[in-house]
Amino acid sequence: MPAAVGAGDGGPRVAYFSMEVALDSRLPTYSGGLGVLAGDFLRSAGDLRMPLVAVTLAYRDGYFRQEIGTDGRQNERPVRWDPAALLERIEATVGVEIAGRTVRVGGWQLVLEGVTGGRIPVVFLDTDLPENQGSDREITDQLYGGDGAHRLQQEVVLGIGGVLMLRELGYEDLVTFHMNEGHASLLTLRLLEEQGDDAGTVLGDHVEAVRSSCVFTTHTPVPAGHDRFPVGLVRTVLGERRSSALEELGLLTDGELNMTTLGVTLSRFVNGVSIRHGEVAQAMMPGVDVSSITNGIHHVHWASAPMRELFDQHLPGWRVDSFVLRRATEIPLEAIGASHEQSKRALCETVERRTGVALDEQALTIGLARRVTPYKRTLLLFSDPERLTAIAERRGPLQIVCSGKAHPKDEAGKKTIAALVSTGESYGSSVRVVFLENYDLELAAVLCAGSDVWLNTPQAPLEASGTSGMKAAVNGVPSLSILDGWWIEGCVEGVTGWAIGGALNAELEADPHNAVTDERDAEALYEKLDAVAAMYFGDRGGFLEVRRHAIALNGSVFSTGRMAREYARAAYDLDQLV
Repeated sequence: MPAAVGAGDGGPRVAYFSMEVALDSRLPTYSGGLGVLAGDFLRSAGDLRMPLVAVTLAYRDGYFRQEIGTDGRQNERPVRWDPAALLERIEATVGVEIAGRTVRVGGWQLVLEGVTGGRIPVVFLDTDLPENQGSDREITDQLYGGDGAHRLQQEVVLGIGGVLMLRELGYEDLVTFHMNEGHASLLTLRLLEEQGDDAGTVLGDHVEAVRSSCVFTTHTPVPAGHDRFPVGLVRTVLGERRSSALEELGLLTDGELNMTTLGVTLSRFVNGVSIRHGEVAQAMMPGVDVSSITNGIHHVHWASAPMRELFDQHLPGWRVDSFVLRRATEIPLEAIGASHEQSKRALCETVERRTGVALDEQALTIGLARRVTPYKRTLLLFSDPERLTAIAERRGPLQIVCSGKAHPKDEAGKKTIAALVSTGESYGSSVRVVFLENYDLELAAVLCAGSDVWLNTPQAPLEASGTSGMKAAVNGVPSLSILDGWWIEGCVEGVTGWAIGGALNAELEADPHNAVTDERDAEALYEKLDAVAAMYFGDRGGFLEVRRHAIALNGSVFSTGRMAREYARAAYDLDQLV
């Protein structure tokens, strides 16, 4: 086939690599926030006509489909899909050396079209080719599946295979390679090889040339979240020549290869994904200049149909520029309330269709949906059932709509889901709890738009950014959240939403996994929830005003349009987009 969209003169100058990308629920090539963020960023890149091409993997078995058993336990099922039904085949293939053999890598393409006509090609790499043998065909089958050897092979395909494929497709004018987390860091090895004769000279001018072309974004504020591979495995999978290059760079230390260290070492620009996360990442990486670019969401994609109609009526130009949403303060409160009521009705209908549970459209509905893992503290709201019930009996009925997946190997997360499911059976009529299985893009959109309040209770400072609250905000749904990640920047107390607790306590923050923190935050949560419920049931105008300010102050700023412009200026040197 001809070179991909935009190749050649005036074509892409930035290559964006991400292990996962969320573009459509029918494309199960994502697991959660990292992929959703990548998809939203690429949509905004199209809106801005950014000269960019993206690379990811085509996971034919997806991440997994979540099914909840009668015991409340999560069960995983493959999400087998056919790339040919949704993507365009790329006829070109490239060979990647893995464990001493050549693995052929093919691909598929999807072209995103922005609201201004910009086109962003997204390349999905695939090893399920007839030329490959046995397990090599399965390398790209499942996102975050398999053991360490399988994961490292995937990262070879993404990083090294990705660069080779872009060159094969005619992308010769790329000046910036953006690694969205460490999964793609091996692309730096291929860029080093392009600088020399492939024989192994990697220091001096070659290193500086690669560093000048690379950008790295870290999303993980804890050391355990960064990919590490033992040296023995690295030598087996990468081979002696590439392993020696890593050793010469001083990157095989303490018996392992840290993919974040590799990417950061060979990047000219490194950033965290919120101001607070930038500070945390800086402390984790002394000697590295860590900037921060706060995440966002694609405001048009995540606004519900009723909200889009409302904004089209009152705020011309909002689809092209999220900052137009600042004028949401001019929209009549009752109009905002009416649009939200439509979204809430859609949520109630979804819950009844999926579970048979009929929710009360007048009850205060709390959205609690995200990846289920211990630091998210999904059960914090239910730590004192009597206290929660008392708030409902004093202020008015509460209903909590929960959803989220646990990683298949996260037993603590699975136990949390089982506890959530059983919790729904333990409250009286004043508090209703329902769990919706198989959280995906489609369900997230319904939940973020239809809830009355969006709840987030992570252990600070472990929330790098978080974007679900941003999706809620553009729909006039205020957050009730721990002050961490983006909410430190977005919270104007009682105006855009509410903070749980106050500023971070340095002593507790140093050891966030402790009962003292949980007890303190639970107490603050119940106190604030009581005040929120009092406003919801007793001051409709006041609550609508918070809705309006969530749109005007949060929805306008925390967008991937703003975020992409910041990358264009600070990381890509694309001054024409600023």
